[in-house]
Amino acid sequence: MSSITQQIANELAVGSQQVQAAIALLDDGATVPFIARYRKEATGGLDDTQLRNLAQRLTYLRELEERRAVILSSIKEQGKLTAELAQAIQETNSKTELEDLYLPYKPKRRTKGQIAIEAGLEPLADALFSDPQLTPDVEAQKYFNSEAGFADEKAVLEGARFILMERFAEDAALLKKVRDYLWNNAEITSTVAPGKESEGAKYRDYFEFSEALKKIPSHRALALFRGRNEGILQLKLNPDPQQDDPKARSYGEQLIAAHIDWQDKGRAADAWLQQTVQWTWRIKILLHMETELFGSVRERAETDAIQIFANNLKDLLMAAPAGDKVTMGLDPGVRTGIKVAVVDSTGKVLGTNTVFPFQPQNQVDKAMRTLAGMCKQHKVELISIGNGTYSRETDKLVGEMLKANPEIKANKVIVNEAGASVYSASELAAQEFPELDVSLRGAVSIARRLQDPLAELVKIEPKSIGVGQYQHDVSQAQLAQSLDAVVEDCVNAVGVDLNTASVALLARVAGLTKTLAQNIVAHRDSNGRFATRQQLLKVARMGPKSFEQAAGFLRIMNGEQPLDSSAVHPEAYPVVERIAAQNQKQVSDIIGESSFLKQLNAKDYIDDKFGLPTVQDILRELDKPGRDPRPEFKTASFKEGVDDIKDLKPGMTLEGVVSNVAAFGAFVDIGVHQDGLVHVSALSDKFVSDPREIVKAGDIVKVKVLEVDVPRKRISLTMRLSDEPTPAAPNQAKASSTKSPTHKPRNAGGQSRPQPAAQSSANSAMGSAFAEAFAKAKK
Repeated sequence: MSSITQQIANELAVGSQQVQAAIALLDDGATVPFIARYRKEATGGLDDTQLRNLAQRLTYLRELEERRAVILSSIKEQGKLTAELAQAIQETNSKTELEDLYLPYKPKRRTKGQIAIEAGLEPLADALFSDPQLTPDVEAQKYFNSEAGFADEKAVLEGARFILMERFAEDAALLKKVRDYLWNNAEITSTVAPGKESEGAKYRDYFEFSEALKKIPSHRALALFRGRNEGILQLKLNPDPQQDDPKARSYGEQLIAAHIDWQDKGRAADAWLQQTVQWTWRIKILLHMETELFGSVRERAETDAIQIFANNLKDLLMAAPAGDKVTMGLDPGVRTGIKVAVVDSTGKVLGTNTVFPFQPQNQVDKAMRTLAGMCKQHKVELISIGNGTYSRETDKLVGEMLKANPEIKANKVIVNEAGASVYSASELAAQEFPELDVSLRGAVSIARRLQDPLAELVKIEPKSIGVGQYQHDVSQAQLAQSLDAVVEDCVNAVGVDLNTASVALLARVAGLTKTLAQNIVAHRDSNGRFATRQQLLKVARMGPKSFEQAAGFLRIMNGEQPLDSSAVHPEAYPVVERIAAQNQKQVSDIIGESSFLKQLNAKDYIDDKFGLPTVQDILRELDKPGRDPRPEFKTASFKEGVDDIKDLKPGMTLEGVVSNVAAFGAFVDIGVHQDGLVHVSALSDKFVSDPREIVKAGDIVKVKVLEVDVPRKRISLTMRLSDEPTPAAPNQAKASSTKSPTHKPRNAGGQSRPQPAAQSSANSAMGSAFAEAFAKAKK
């Protein structure tokens, strides 16, 4: 059993055999969805989240092992590898600590300390350090070396000092002590760059700001780093926030002195050694640690932000589908008109148009007649309205059209149109609708995403869907990797209709590449619909491995093999056939027969190949074949007459849809073209550490309006309907904008306490500063 296997097992709190089996499957090319669904016996039932974490840690630890081997080899070649050093290198499980250990032996450009060593000053440095009774100026005279640039006492002593400074700054044990101290005690501080007050007004919350390095949440950390990148903010590490006296010795200096076992006892060399310690701290270690720890804070913040985006994306992709209904999609516009597209129950385009009910044309009657005519002609059942500019006006127009035409039995729904414009101009859209204008493609996407959000949203690059937090400030490679994993897990959790799925959807199925997806569609176009899953093996470049990974996630409705419409994998069909045969039934007779299936004992059908978890999964699937894990379709009802931010009044109670969830709260679409923010403190009467404990993207919620700032387009909401809005004082906006987030009440554990209603408005106003930055981040 390898050390990596055991370490991952300990971290995930699972058995080492489970981890070993999962690693073997991953190394053999198996995908996470396939392993999670069809290899439960091997992994002991590890789910997709555990497997994703396992795969991530496996990559990290393998990279660590590779780096460890390189470092050991390098130090050994230098002839400096001791048994103690080798043991320390072998035992560390941190890349940072590994690099600390390597630092003294790492090839580097010539430093001041190395130049001094080459000039023969190392014995002087050792002598003054080991015997502080020596007088530095007297000892320095023994080491003059004019040719090397050390011609007087000052130059010699400075050279000796740099030798010790570099030695101390490369001490791995000392660096660990300092790093641990700073992480637990230091603060990140920010000030506004001179002359940038007006240009950087959106960052005014951070013009004079400090927060514990260890506790700063991701959204504030990313806001600080963005402000620095834009030249608005200046960031520094405050290593001693508890010290009031700026002249007092930093605790960092005290750590160094204690580590090297030196005290100032007034000896001849103590003043020189004290300055050496001071310079080591200020010039070498503190600057290095500031860069490293700011990097750690940013990395942690990026990880949190990526996870927030991934969670929101999952909620959006797994939103309830309206189903196979003829749908009209409306992409609202003013001057350019409302783009109209009608699609049938399978998403095929039946007709398109553009109407101009708004200024300057104001063709209201004509627009209503056109919409009504298309609804009647195609028997439209749903009308999907994009939530962009003029969505409420479009919603009102459709409502009047339906009222004037009671024979049209269609429901209207406002949907999130995020990413529709990106899809419209994409190569995929051009291939799918070469004859359609770009603007009309957006209307098609809006119609289809109501029918099946997952099937449509997979066509859009995940990060363009716009449900992230500072998504453009994080590692784009890590973001893409995380979001792709979410899309893959969602698609495979729902399953894909092999005979109707697009290339974009098929390409997200476990085991399939874009090329294979294109080949499947090409085979389908040439040979007609697939009658069985086995016919997939006739698709160009579809090998046994790809078939094994993908087959269980691909569905064939009304095919020759009834099990092909279920999540039962073809490899397990013999189990179902055995169940049917032993009970004198046909396979088709037992599918969906709950009363019969509940009488069966799963243990009676296990064998050497299929264990209890698989048989139990098979019975559950036979009970509800091809069941969709997504929730039932529901819609929010926006309040009539509240169409614009100017229509909002504090105290109003409204229904809305959660459009996004961030670390500091949730954004809610209440139908006024500007999402409102429910600050985390206003989500519930109890303490909330993670907003997703309460809400997720797509949820329908009731909110109360606390505050409306029309000029800045900010809406503060609360989900605690008993909260009362605080009357706005003349300078309230200015006051709230300068209030530091660190001033929130804290409990003993450093967490924000649930706050009374009187405070919620102030907190929401404070949170709106984040909303502005976040709104920019979503663009």
